[in-house]
Order: sequence, then structure tokens, then C-alpha cells
Amino acid sequence: MASSKKANHFGSAAALAAACLFFGLSMAAAANDTNAGKKVFTETAAPACAICHTLADAGSQGQIGPNLDELQPSAERVYKAVTDGIGAMPPYADTLSEAEREAVAAYVASVTG
Repeated sequence: MASSKKANHFGSAAALAAACLFFGLSMAAAANDTNAGKKVFTETAAPACAICHTLADAGSQGQIGPNLDELQPSAERVYKAVTDGIGAMPPYADTLSEAEREAVAAYVASVTG
């Protein structure tokens, strides 16, 4: 019975260590996505998102699109708008990669909400 408890304790410790490692890697990936997303927002997209949208973290004060600080869109909403376009906003599906669209969506959602 004692060896069974010891094995369970070891298994729990290993699971906890794996979860901490995964969480740490996820946080690093999120930071990279945030940096990459900010670059897409301010530079990579053509036209750049910052030209049309206000977003304090990016230092942009666009007046054409909605103020993203006020709107506080989810990553899913940003991704859909960036991919398909909405209103006067053009679609970026053909000009930004999947990773770039995911990064800018994660960035906007993380700095506004």
C-alpha cells in the first residue's frame, strides 16, 4: 500500500511539473504572439491597422475604424474581421498569413480586454 501511495505522489508531481512547463511555454508563446501581433498591427498589414484604428498600446489614433480600446473585441472577432473584412475594412486573408492574423487577433484582444 505504501508503494502505491508513493507512486501516486510521484505521478502527481510529474503531472504538476508538466503542467507548469506547458504553462510557462504557453506564456512565452503568448508574449511572442503579442510582439508579433503588435508588429502586424503597426507595420506588416497593408494598409496598417494603426492607420484606421485607435489602440493605445500601439500608439495609434485612427479615426476611420472603431476605437479598439472602447470596443474591446475578442480574439475571435478580430480574427474574423481581419480575415474576411468588415464594413470599409478590407479582408487580409490573401495578404497576411494565418499566423499573422492569429497574432494580431491575440494582440488586440490581450491589450484591450
